[in-house]
Amino acid sequence: MLILALPGAAAFGERLAARLHCDFSELARHRFPDGETLVRIDAPLKGRCVVLAGSLDHPDDKTLPLLFAADAARELGASQVGLAAPYLAYMRQDQRFNAGEAVTSLSYARLLSLSLDFIVTVDPHLHRWRSLAELYPIRTQVVRSAPLVARWLQRHVDRPLLVGPDSESGQWVAEVAALAQAPWTVMAKVRRSDRDVGVKLAERGHWPGRTPVLLDDIVSTGNTLLGATAALRKAGLAAPLCIAVHALFDAQAQQRLLAAGVTRVISCDTIEHPTNAIRLAPAIAKAVLELAATAAPVRES
Repeated sequence: MLILALPGAAAFGERLAARLHCDFSELARHRFPDGETLVRIDAPLKGRCVVLAGSLDHPDDKTLPLLFAADAARELGASQVGLAAPYLAYMRQDQRFNAGEAVTSLSYARLLSLSLDFIVTVDPHLHRWRSLAELYPIRTQVVRSAPLVARWLQRHVDRPLLVGPDSESGQWVAEVAALAQAPWTVMAKVRRSDRDVGVKLAERGHWPGRTPVLLDDIVSTGNTLLGATAALRKAGLAAPLCIAVHALFDAQAQQRLLAAGVTRVISCDTIEHPTNAIRLAPAIAKAVLELAATAAPVRES
């Protein structure tokens, strides 16, 4: 097996290769003055399972190099080509919300599936889709962050109260709460625009002495968590800490959360960020091994 790190993902690629006890290389990329991209693989490929490694945040910049590398690996003799993408992009547009919109979760799945044999990812945003198999015709495996988040909570937070900032976070909150043996609740959210979000506490439970833990799968602007923090404080609860599975923070999101009274912001390491505290490489490596071992017949290039 060869782990081939996508641009910007060398640290993740090295961690994954170390877990798999296999070779590691970085994908070389050159950007021409006209904006076109050239990629080069500086490792032998004949007969090898090549696993492209890297999260797909900022996907418009990363997707073409990924596809070029996958096609090159196959043309140069790779037995199969997979992708280990802790964060999988274009999952949130899962229906046509307004007339004429593209359902990009379907479009992106078709695009990646043309060049890959399998995909491993972490907690994709499956709100209206029941599974990745509904979108991706290739082999897929989802790594669940919940067991590792629950373990972190048991080690670092006394008497947590798990809080989902909206209904879409309920699936993660319920699973983590069950594993951590903690109570949980989900807030009600009204989104008026990307940056205008209203949040309120849907129920007033009896949680004396509990530390609120806001848990969400994807955090970008942080506005939903800001609203949730204000609602918790208004209800008389203690200052919360926040946990994100995928830290898509903009430049000011973490600072705004801390300024609003959040005690700490942490994240899984699906996207490189200073808040990373929960490591997922061992679980991702295990999933890669399982999918690579169930290889389908080699496709013709």
